Amino acid sequence: MVWKVYLLKCNDGSLYCGVAKDVEARVAVHNSGKGAKYTRSRLPVTLVAVSPDFTKREAYQFEYRVKRLPARMKCGIILTGQLMTVE
Repeated sequence: MVWKVYLLKCNDGSLYCGVAKDVEARVAVHNSGKGAKYTRSRLPVTLVAVSPDFTKREAYQFEYRVKRLPARMKCGIILTGQLMTVE
């Protein structure tokens, strides 16, 4: 099964990173107010970046590592699907 890591820009300018099989459907759930608690009070959200394909395990590991990065680095890293920093 193909999984993707996605990055959303919230209405307040903050970023939200998540994992989904169907990113478009997941964004719709976020915008309906039934997504993550973080995005519920920051609607609407806009899709900023989507990663290449991952397995489920790889996607969750990648999401964890992306969430630890500064906001200015997140978009480019998700688009390439590779972390460019040494941790």
